[in-house]
Amino acid sequence: MHKDIRLHGQVGDHVEYFVMVVGNDAYQRYFFNIVQEEDHLRIFSPGNEFIIAPEGISYQGNGGYFCEYMFGVDQPSSDLAKPDIINRLVMYGARSDDKGSIRFSDRTHGEESFENIFFEGNAVCNYYFFVHSNQLSRKLKYQQEELVKSLGKIVKRSGSVGDERDDALISHIFPLLKDEAAQLFIIKLIDRHHREYRDLFKSLYYRNKKIADDDFARLVKLAATYRIDRYQQERMRIDAMYRHPSNKRIVDEYRNILLACNSKGEISPLDNARLTRLKTLSVRNKIPGALFYTLDEMLKKGRNLVHRKEQDYIAATREVLEGFFLKEKQIESHIDREDMLNLVKAKKKAVENRDHSFDQLMLDASKECDEKIRDGADPGLMDGFSYVITYLDRFDSVSNLVSQLAFMENVRISEEMLQGLLEHKAAFDNLKEGCFDELFIRELFQNAYLGRFGRRKVTALLEGLNAVERGTRIEELHKRLQEIDQEERISSVLLEHVRDRIRNFYSKFTTRADQEALRREVVEELKNKRLLKADIPDHLFHETIFTIKKEAMYLHSLLPQIITERNVGLREDFLENSGLDRFYVEELEREYYEKNGLDLEGLYQIRKGLS
Repeated sequence: MHKDIRLHGQVGDHVEYFVMVVGNDAYQRYFFNIVQEEDHLRIFSPGNEFIIAPEGISYQGNGGYFCEYMFGVDQPSSDLAKPDIINRLVMYGARSDDKGSIRFSDRTHGEESFENIFFEGNAVCNYYFFVHSNQLSRKLKYQQEELVKSLGKIVKRSGSVGDERDDALISHIFPLLKDEAAQLFIIKLIDRHHREYRDLFKSLYYRNKKIADDDFARLVKLAATYRIDRYQQERMRIDAMYRHPSNKRIVDEYRNILLACNSKGEISPLDNARLTRLKTLSVRNKIPGALFYTLDEMLKKGRNLVHRKEQDYIAATREVLEGFFLKEKQIESHIDREDMLNLVKAKKKAVENRDHSFDQLMLDASKECDEKIRDGADPGLMDGFSYVITYLDRFDSVSNLVSQLAFMENVRISEEMLQGLLEHKAAFDNLKEGCFDELFIRELFQNAYLGRFGRRKVTALLEGLNAVERGTRIEELHKRLQEIDQEERISSVLLEHVRDRIRNFYSKFTTRADQEALRREVVEELKNKRLLKADIPDHLFHETIFTIKKEAMYLHSLLPQIITERNVGLREDFLENSGLDRFYVEELEREYYEKNGLDLEGLYQIRKGLS
């Protein structure tokens, strides 16, 4: 049975290290020394050396380093195509040739600063390793190849790396050496400041999948105290958000669909419909759009999945930016209302198509402005660009707020947010009369997934904003939205509890007496649970009963017929006339398929009208 010795210490004020030496005779060998005059810790075995210095590390011999992939970092295509590969493994002296094959060399020595280790690898934790074994070949390049073959598959797939479960990691790796006299050396490096920032963000975000202003101030203060740069902050935040269980399920499905599209070389209409629905679900589940944008960049960039000429809206954007900012030096630099409206519409099209070339054009234009001003151009050039950025920021703010109001439950909007929305509306309507409605409202009402409460809230918002412009107090709009929000919350809670009561106690609830008894019990239960303060409005209770009846009819009568006959028309007729939200019906369908062990692919086909 193997034994291990562990050495723990700290370099500077933020880098923590753990040195683990594993082997059957680990206790009988001298494996480290401290060079006092240089403040170095040297870990060694015959032919191998690893030095931890105040500013970084150096190494020579065999081995390499590994860490858990952070979400969104660049990965080799071979790793990206295999969802079970979750860790990065780099061997000293290894290079990839033009054909994608790995070549090893005897030049395995090197050095890295701590800053670069946590920048290029994992922001929090990275592992280094080397092996002493008489069964390895004499030449280093052959040793490296042999170690990859014996350890690589497990190291790249082990969940113990990200979880930092060192005991499990050692027990997985050491037996693979198949040499009882071997010694395995593992050095774990941790950035304590990064870990503290990540853990704080994770604890705050996991409460309710959002960060309050006060909590964000704590994060900003911590980052400033430890001088954590913005890139590292963003990496850790995105990675933590991705790993939230409810986020990870939807994002992984999005990733798997894109991987399948890559293997086929195209995005089919069905695939695109699935991707779009997942994006819609992400809004409903408070999943940051940055997670999807990152996947789009990773999996679409350079792969030419869709071969087409430049989209009209991109061409129009390029024309405005090139003409105004870059090429037309002899005319006054300004953007008129028509130009601005074209840019905003182009932004809208780019968002709908998940096309990030628009953002890239804006980034390139921003860099060009900075360079021209640095080289002596009129600083007023940046004023015109700031005007553009302000409008595009307005678009993002309004689009996000209206989408949340339309598709998410229990969204609370303050009077300050409504005041800001009113200012944005005035700015857009200043470009063109009715522009606000055209950009944010009109197409929304055509969305099949817009539920009845979402429709009511958006309608109330638009009517209320128009009323405020005519002189009504904004407090009245705020009160109206709060009333709808409260009604939506009660309706959701009521549906859950009434359905549960009927399932367990009231197999028949057709008579008025049964319904009154059911109502009294539900009201009492909700008040005891502090989910309800007043009585349930009559119309909400009757709507709930009616919803459950329609749900039962669909599940027990219509859905089996739809599945058997693949009758898409019958399904659409029910969706259009039942008054039930499409999200709600699709969740019922999913539960029905899972409960009855049916293939979900058949459900996807029915939803898209494919037979």
